[in-house]
Amino acid sequence: MSTTERLAELGLTLPAVAAPVASYVPAVRDGDLVFTSGQLPFVDGQLAVTGKVGGSVDADTAQQLAATCALNAIAAAASVIGSVDDIVQVVKVVGFVASDPSFTGQPGVINGASDLLREVFGDAGQHARSAVGVAVLPLDSPVEVEIVVRVRS
Repeated sequence: MSTTERLAELGLTLPAVAAPVASYVPAVRDGDLVFTSGQLPFVDGQLAVTGKVGGSVDADTAQQLAATCALNAIAAAASVIGSVDDIVQVVKVVGFVASDPSFTGQPGVINGASDLLREVFGDAGQHARSAVGVAVLPLDSPVEVEIVVRVRS
């Protein structure tokens, strides 16, 4: 089954690539790797939720937002290669969680991104990962996710 078919089976549609909020591009290809910039949980160009995880944002909501970030990252990667079907492996995921000082559940939040990537890409969605707590993210986003993927040469 192609990735496009798998997305449809999951009821997912790749969103339009979010416009950068500063001086960068959404993704860059280097050989058979594509590196995405950090993706926020934009839906239709808007952040549905802002704030700190463990404060005004609960961990379950943040986990769903991380999945949205991952879908946005897939779209960013696909935008530089022409087709999501040319992604052959998710190599690395880095997730940032804007955390209340007492919150220590960053890995669980970023599981939202990891789980979505495995659902979409199957075994090729297995990846190395970092989950980092930070004081604040752009636009007061609760989460941000970047990915590195290997693509067909």
